[in-house]
Amino acid sequence: MTINIKGNLLNFSVPKIMGILNVTPDSFFDGGKYSTSDKILKQVEKMINSGADIIDIGGYSSRPGATDIGVDEELKRVIPIVKLIRKQFPSALISIDTFRSKVAYESIITGGDIINDISGGNLDPKMFKTVANLKVPYILMHMKGNPRNMTENSNYHDVTNEICKYFSEKIEEARLEGINDLIIDPGFGFSKTTEQNYELLNNLDFLKQFQKPLLVGVSRKSMIYKILNSTPEKALNGTSILHTVSLLKGADILRTHDVKEAAECIKIIDQLKS
Repeated sequence: MTINIKGNLLNFSVPKIMGILNVTPDSFFDGGKYSTSDKILKQVEKMINSGADIIDIGGYSSRPGATDIGVDEELKRVIPIVKLIRKQFPSALISIDTFRSKVAYESIITGGDIINDISGGNLDPKMFKTVANLKVPYILMHMKGNPRNMTENSNYHDVTNEICKYFSEKIEEARLEGINDLIIDPGFGFSKTTEQNYELLNNLDFLKQFQKPLLVGVSRKSMIYKILNSTPEKALNGTSILHTVSLLKGADILRTHDVKEAAECIKIIDQLKS
């Protein structure tokens, strides 16, 4: 399985790692950590050297209760970082975590490579057409509602079946708009209870039916630390456990704060399967 990134094929015969770079002051784990150019470049270099295949830049915090910001503020946070990373690391793959088509467009023409949309196009009707015109890969995530009300939107008759139906419809919609390279993300922690997150993880292999690269984002999330009566800062071990489960169930991309540990999970599972 491959996706085309500006003429180069990214092959998923071995799972890939997406390193998280939040440039927000209020993200749940690393908010405010990367506030200067030096800190950002050191973190990106560390992630690349540890095995990151993609750097995912987020300028809008999607945690429950986070401050809503306007498109201009998001652009102000994201665009200089894209330029900075592209200049310092010319061959790095950069994804942009945004649900806004204007941010997507400006980020790609500035040097980004992939759009990572938590809303699957539902929060901006121009998103699919924008991505299709840019001819870049698109990460299609499942979420009901928006970041401010998603915790109130966790009513499902059957969470796995409903998410499969969502992807079936959305993949076709994206195809009709002209998006050729799709990655799917079930959206752990977005409009899902802890129990629903684990049910979905247990059924993760159901999503392989769509024959699209499958991204899993569970890094240090509440589905880990709440059941351990812990905190995001102490959730690394739990994250590695869920990364291992995800890989065994077919994950193609691990989106993570902890690149080195994710790379070790991939190496061990690869050995197990060889």
